[in-house]
Amino acid sequence: MSRAKPNDSERSITAGSDFLHLTVADAPPGGRADWLAGRLRQAIAEGRVPIGARLPATRVLAADLGVSRGVVTEAYQRLTEEGHLAGRGRAGTLVVGAPGAPPAPPPAPAAPAEPAVLFPPTPGSDIFDAVRAARATIDLTPGVPDLTAFPRADWLRSERAVLGRVAAADLGYGDPCGAPALRGAVAAWLARNRGITVDPVDVIIVAGVSQAVGLLAQALRPAGIDHIAVEEPGSLGVRQHLNNWQVVTPPVRVDDAGLRVDELVASGLPAVLLTPAHQFPTGVVLDGDRRRQLLDWARAGGLIIEDDYDAEHRYDRPPVPALRGLLPEQVCYAGSVSKLLAPALRVGWLLVPQRLRAAVVAAKRNADLGNAVLPQLVLAELMTSGALERHLRLLRRRHTRRRDAMITALARHLPTATVHGAAAGLHLTITLDDAAVADTELAAATLARGVKVQPLSWHCQRPHRPGLVLGYAARTATEIDEGVAAVAAVAAALAPTNRPARSAQEELHEHEHGQQRRPA
Repeated sequence: MSRAKPNDSERSITAGSDFLHLTVADAPPGGRADWLAGRLRQAIAEGRVPIGARLPATRVLAADLGVSRGVVTEAYQRLTEEGHLAGRGRAGTLVVGAPGAPPAPPPAPAAPAEPAVLFPPTPGSDIFDAVRAARATIDLTPGVPDLTAFPRADWLRSERAVLGRVAAADLGYGDPCGAPALRGAVAAWLARNRGITVDPVDVIIVAGVSQAVGLLAQALRPAGIDHIAVEEPGSLGVRQHLNNWQVVTPPVRVDDAGLRVDELVASGLPAVLLTPAHQFPTGVVLDGDRRRQLLDWARAGGLIIEDDYDAEHRYDRPPVPALRGLLPEQVCYAGSVSKLLAPALRVGWLLVPQRLRAAVVAAKRNADLGNAVLPQLVLAELMTSGALERHLRLLRRRHTRRRDAMITALARHLPTATVHGAAAGLHLTITLDDAAVADTELAAATLARGVKVQPLSWHCQRPHRPGLVLGYAARTATEIDEGVAAVAAVAAALAPTNRPARSAQEELHEHEHGQQRRPA
């Protein structure tokens, strides 16, 4: 049975509104419009109703407060005459100005860190945040994809397709391992592109490789593995993630064939984390003999953590198959779309041996209950529709041109540098002959000229030739040339003036030891 709508006389005088917690009982008799205008004026002045906010419709606020619509209309009119409100037709009544003191000036931006402070010899755990915040005209730091290439049209098309068919139940809390649609799409992607056969139920969706590393650390420490070998040189970021979970990271040397497996065997360490498809930062690929030695070590009980870094971004030959496809019960495998689409998506995947699965899933559940579902479903649509593979082909062509531009610029401006890692990835590493100049000093001086680069020494736990890691994927050919020219100018300015010329015997000795100046 319907109920008649109460009139004003039937309403309680204490009727109020959630809006600003207004209570009409506070209004003096006969002065409700003055009272309401005063309360609104005060709320605007204090910022509780900010400039640009839309006020409730007069009819709605009057009904909530239990007053006539004329009271609200009169209060709004007074504030409009004072310049605080403006009617915008269908958009409603908006706050356009605050009473009282003039608006405070915007806060001054924080002063950027001095370049010398930004590039300490021993970087702290917040170093990458500081580097990202540092302003530069040309950013050549590694690990940054071309974000202007993000496939916005394909993403929107996929998002519309997903929203058109997604069930209400799919919008609730899901499996912490990820949406079934994305786990199936990732399994198919890995089979096509990385030579890995995996059941979709064994795929764990994570927030990038960094989270994958943290989950593995949490699962391995209770199993007695609190020392994990890492490549030398090798990613500072990966070391920091492991160290944050109280995992010790002893270095194992990398040479032109990849990780020195003989040193790994001699170390007696139970596990190793490496980037076999495209080693960071040197760019070498783990060659056939080393792969066989590493797999033999794993069959004898060792655990491999395979970070499939930059595996899709190969230019001179097809990508090498992943180790996970050859020995799934001794290899943990991690990948992501951070370099393929955008780091902001925070989507990756992790495959682990069955004996570790329960512990890793528990750590993922405790971390965040699982990744956001809608981006997972949109990414699955991109993968299954073929849009992601089309995007990858576009990126390979673009990256090849930019890599070639950087090699040309280095040959023109820094001919004495040795170039490493040209066959794949989104960066090149250069090493310098002049050991008298610290690469952190070189990076700091280069930033002072408006060009951001990364010192190679950050990624080394042992003494190493000075060098720089230079990203090229996000820059145009012109910017790359200008950036490398700035690096060269700084290097020349910092070089000792009394450095003796290199003898022919020294050049011959260097050539015989594989350090000739050519792209590695």
